[in-house]
Amino acid sequence: MKLFSKWAEKEYSFLQILLAMLCAGILFLFLIPYLLIKIVPRLDATLGLPGFSPEIPGTIIGVLLMAGGFFFAWWSIYTQIALAQGTPLPIMPTQKLLVVGPFKFCRNPMTLGTILAYSGLGVLVGSISSIGVVLLFGSLLLMYIKFIEEKELADRFGQEYLDYKAATPFIIPRIIKR
Repeated sequence: MKLFSKWAEKEYSFLQILLAMLCAGILFLFLIPYLLIKIVPRLDATLGLPGFSPEIPGTIIGVLLMAGGFFFAWWSIYTQIALAQGTPLPIMPTQKLLVVGPFKFCRNPMTLGTILAYSGLGVLVGSISSIGVVLLFGSLLLMYIKFIEEKELADRFGQEYLDYKAATPFIIPRIIKR
């Protein structure tokens, strides 16, 4: 936790944020999709899993998952950079607690968006292994957030975060306020 606090104390210039996001963009926009499209589907044959053709309904579902996922992910990233002087990366965390934009619907909209977008890609590729890998890594990411990041946020933002946490769903958005 001390390492997270140390990272959170430092303010970063726009250029530093831009460079970090370009590096992250290469990973999340090119490397991971490449793995899900070209490498992971080979597991289907190795494991004897049937591939599937998404056809029209599957294609629509895949495209909707990807579009909704990218929308939430990009909206979250924009909000973190523009309103909280930070990034989604743990080494350059936001300087303010975000409770607006996509963060008013759920506490982890970027994670939700990422899981949805990559799941949609797996559906479009027609690979059970790709969908399984997305769900596995998504589950691991959610455990990291639940057991590590939430403690760090409580340490950094105190009661303000605890109130937000109590009022806002973890990952599944609440569209209508109570």
